[in-house]
Amino acid sequence: MNKTELIEHIAKQADLSKAAAGRALEATIGAVRITLKKGGTVSLVGFGTFAVGKRAARTGRNPRTGAAI
Repeated sequence: MNKTELIEHIAKQADLSKAAAGRALEATIGAVRITLKKGGTVSLVGFGTFAVGKRAARTGRNPRTGAAI
């Protein structure tokens, strides 16, 4: 499912126009993005928890030559 299909589904299920459903989806995604940028977590019960994780850097390899990148 892509963003357009999700907007259509929201509009149909919530009896909204596609424009209103698009604004609602953008507002939701924006709120999640802002919270994650601040280092917080977002928990949607029954759906999942979103959080930003930190990982150490690693050395990449060129698959043809095996040289470190």
